[in-house]
Amino acid sequence: MSAEKNLVRSLTVDIDAPAELVWAILIDLPAYPQWNPYTVKVESSLVLGEPVNLFLPDPRRPGELLKVVERLADFEPHRLLAWEMHASADNPDAARREQLIERSGPASCRYHTTDQFLGPTADQVMADHGPWVKQGFDAVAVALKAHAERLFGSAP
Repeated sequence: MSAEKNLVRSLTVDIDAPAELVWAILIDLPAYPQWNPYTVKVESSLVLGEPVNLFLPDPRRPGELLKVVERLADFEPHRLLAWEMHASADNPDAARREQLIERSGPASCRYHTTDQFLGPTADQVMADHGPWVKQGFDAVAVALKAHAERLFGSAP
């Protein structure tokens, strides 16, 4: 069974703004509600190994939020922000989300995000949630591009 079959990958967007600005947007967690349509709130110290509390619109209960607790796994400025959920006795689900920035010029970059479902429930999580996660990730990529380009265009 290929790990790729349990991987959700957003579309890749070319952003007309520096990688440093896109990174600054990704780590400005209190500002997520201003631009992020999928992960509408995030609480974290951004310290490796510490909790990342994610709040997502619940597709089954409009107007309510799902809270998902993960751990910060990677923090490589201007390149990679990742968090993970590990399987436990209470929850067999496991996953790793990566947000990747690739510098393409001094004032441009590319962005995409992935979620790799892991563990014994990976196939079922992919079947149940993969399309919803893909739709959300694509919306994040498009919104991040628009927000970064708007900020960069209005910078002095």
